[in-house]
Amino acid sequence: DGGQADLAKFHSGQIVVGLLDPLGNTEAVQSLAGAGVTSFALELLPRITRAQSMDVLSSQATVAGYKAVIQAANMLNRMYPLMMTAAGTITPAHVLVVGAGVAGLQAIATARRLGSVVQAYDVRPASREQVESLGARFVELELETADAEGAGGYAEALGDDFYRKQGELMAKLVSDSDVVITTAAVPGAKAPILISAD
Repeated sequence: DGGQADLAKFHSGQIVVGLLDPLGNTEAVQSLAGAGVTSFALELLPRITRAQSMDVLSSQATVAGYKAVIQAANMLNRMYPLMMTAAGTITPAHVLVVGAGVAGLQAIATARRLGSVVQAYDVRPASREQVESLGARFVELELETADAEGAGGYAEALGDDFYRKQGELMAKLVSDSDVVITTAAVPGAKAPILISAD
């Protein structure tokens, strides 16, 4: 319920520090302000060296990227690594990671450590070097991505036509993969739907 049930427990003069989703849950933040509560949304802290110990987005994204790979391994009807057995050779699983921010990079690193072949895609061309440094192949799609990176290194929201064309180009990558992990996020906005049900 977005923490709605807890709102009645707060009173004037209190200070609340935590993940408040102020851009996605404005009603709750307005209710806190209306009740005289001072609130600090940790997800709005700038990503600077001095505030690194309070960077909840990066710490939680790291956990999410790791857990996504582990949960996918549990659900997959095969193992990630190349295995040579007396009964034959099992080829490694192919993992596609979409979005190479903190969560995506952790997913890449975890999938590689488990022995899979990893490809990764991000709209920000600058992420290529990070992807390749983790041993994954960076996938390039023929899309105009000059405006894809915003302040602080986060991805910017792009238009519907861009996402439609991106989805069409990604269809083959997705169908050739055993595991697809999407981590793409846009701060303060709903994450784009990059892979349709089709």
